[in-house]
Amino acid sequence: MNTTDAGGSGLHPVHTFGRPPQGRRQLLTKSAWIGVWLVFLSAPVKDLADGHHTPLATVLGSLGLALFVACYLTLVFRYTTRILRWRAVISCFALLVALAVVLAFSLGDHWLGLFVYVSVSAGAVLPVRYAVGVIPAVTLLMVLVGLRDDGLGDLLTNLGVITLLVGFAMSGVRELIRTTVQLRQARATVAQLAANEERLRLARDLHDLLGHSLSLITLKSELAGRMLPDHPDKAAQQVADIEQVSRQALVDVREAVSGYRRRTLAGELVGARTALTAAGVDAEVPEEP
Repeated sequence: MNTTDAGGSGLHPVHTFGRPPQGRRQLLTKSAWIGVWLVFLSAPVKDLADGHHTPLATVLGSLGLALFVACYLTLVFRYTTRILRWRAVISCFALLVALAVVLAFSLGDHWLGLFVYVSVSAGAVLPVRYAVGVIPAVTLLMVLVGLRDDGLGDLLTNLGVITLLVGFAMSGVRELIRTTVQLRQARATVAQLAANEERLRLARDLHDLLGHSLSLITLKSELAGRMLPDHPDKAAQQVADIEQVSRQALVDVREAVSGYRRRTLAGELVGARTALTAAGVDAEVPEEP
């Protein structure tokens, strides 16, 4: 299956999901797709820009936010299809959770949106059997951190619903993409098996054709050799039969290779009559069925 991705790497875009980008266009495509989710960072960025915190808190918050985004992008860029290094994934995810808790608890409610990214990472990276437990746990942790402010009310509820739904939605997208990849691989495997079966069929047909013809040619050659000293006319007839059989074998092989060879009953009867006659067996076999 010949597919080419946006980066010219020879892979279909679905197959590159969760892999490091290869090529400039693929990098831009992945960045645009992931960048859509960065909308929830507007509240923390605005909170830092408004100057509500001390200079030290602003610097530490900026560094923490940059590290958080780096962990998030590492997870969704590299591990959304297959996890080869569980230690790296667990470490990165644990750091993501810790940063979300520390930043939201110390800098205020504007940072609760970071838990959405934690939920997205859990849905995009973790297998379903783990994601179904981790996503609700992340949502509950976000609610517990938000409860320190009694004035949030409906905002906390809405954010909790968003965190829960977005995480499970991303988990569904991940499974859909994995299924698509598996289906494409299965189609490629079926096509390969079909090609192998066709080659085996052709090999069997060629074996049947050439085995019959070569056996007949060998038999007639031996008869011609025996008849040549005393019966040159009969030997010449055997040589003529060898030529006819050879030509017919060549025609049959060409038709078999082209896929249009049809073995008819009349042709089989003629071949059987020729073989029996060469063996000295008298048989009445009709020319046509």
